[in-house]
Amino acid sequence: MGQLKLSTDLWSSQTVFILAAVGSAVGLGNLWKFPYITGENGGGAFVLVYLACVLLIGIPVLMSEIALGRAGKANPVQAMSNLARENGASRLWALLGLNGVLAGALILSFYTVIAGWAVSYFFQSFSGAFVDMNASEANSHFDALMANPYELLFWHTVMSLVTILIVSKGVKAGLERAINLMLPALLLILLVLLGYATTTGAFGKSFNFLFAADFSKLTWESVLIAMGHAFFTLSIGLGTMMVYGSYLSQKSSIVKASLWIAFADTAIALIAGLVIFSIVFSNGLEAGSGPGLLFETLPVAFGQMAGGWFFGTLFFALVVMAALSSAISLIEPVVSWFDQNWGIKREKAVWILGTLIWVFGIGTVLSFNVWQDVHFLGEKTFFGTVDYLTSNIMLPLGGLLMAVFMAWVMTKEQIKTQIDLSSGWMKWFILDLKWLSPIAVLVVSSSGLVASESVLIMVAISLFLYGAYVWNVTRKN
Repeated sequence: MGQLKLSTDLWSSQTVFILAAVGSAVGLGNLWKFPYITGENGGGAFVLVYLACVLLIGIPVLMSEIALGRAGKANPVQAMSNLARENGASRLWALLGLNGVLAGALILSFYTVIAGWAVSYFFQSFSGAFVDMNASEANSHFDALMANPYELLFWHTVMSLVTILIVSKGVKAGLERAINLMLPALLLILLVLLGYATTTGAFGKSFNFLFAADFSKLTWESVLIAMGHAFFTLSIGLGTMMVYGSYLSQKSSIVKASLWIAFADTAIALIAGLVIFSIVFSNGLEAGSGPGLLFETLPVAFGQMAGGWFFGTLFFALVVMAALSSAISLIEPVVSWFDQNWGIKREKAVWILGTLIWVFGIGTVLSFNVWQDVHFLGEKTFFGTVDYLTSNIMLPLGGLLMAVFMAWVMTKEQIKTQIDLSSGWMKWFILDLKWLSPIAVLVVSSSGLVASESVLIMVAISLFLYGAYVWNVTRKN
């Protein structure tokens, strides 16, 4: 693949890039997964392990993905092709970019469906549907939504259209303008809700649930969970940070930007946890996990508390904006690829791709009702299959290979051009990418792919293959 059209659009500033990257990283997982796994795995003890994983694994790989995008100056597929040619490496490295592009598109196909639930609940809350709602009614309400394919399809369509309209406007008129509106609004709503949480009478209990260090709950599985979430929460392996990096000026610091992205993503998740559990505990409810926390537990809390209509509507507006900021980032890599490599203008490319992704998303819509007994991979539904393939295979594979390419294929001079670190920190950075990050990703992905009794075998095979690759590279050099 020859060097084709490169990225010509640039972010207006490093701050805008950071906001866009934070918007990509902050999504539904920050609101329904991170707070719960923190509380269940030792609170402050888990946070310490998680922060260590972010520093040692998440940030180095995040920096690598952004640097690859800026160095390749194009969409993920073309960027990897450009860099492979410059370094005399195999053209097959372009498949790394293709993996990220496809993973983002597949995730978006079910992300808009789930985000559509939040849009539905925003309007339900605004209309006062949750006032005086009890637990039984909340469960029935959510079950009724899941059982209605036409309603799910409608909200899936709404979310898809909004995403398409924003991305079709381009980097500055579309992505930048949306991010400049959504992220400040998201932070403002979060702070208002945090202020309210301090008045509920359960803020102390919520704080203890998240931050009181209980090392007795910290197990090896907790460490694996922390490593996995640290990797996935930063949108690594999707190609999003690579294409966002291709719009980043050479004057901007990738190190500073990556630190800010990681800090903001973690802070927002923890603040959201304080808000959610203060509301849940103040109403005498149990802290659940997953979608049930947002769509079954919280409506009961908002329905029973004073001012619940206002704060409930505000909260679901927060969820919608977090979901939308992630959705627009998921489609950007594949749109950029169509624009640069295939000569299809952005607006046309967005509508073509958005429509195809929307159609594919119908499979997820049906997974919760008509196709709930139809299995595609083992006992998994259509949605479960797509989620499993992207989360357990495509994303870890993408992050792993990005670290490998950066550490073993690119020259130190190329790395120094993109990563502004002192010589001491640069040695540690490269060492991290060569050994620590790849091995950690292999361990985490292996634990998610196979049954617990087979993990050690899977890890051993993975490490053997990685060692064989390293030996081959060093022998050639």
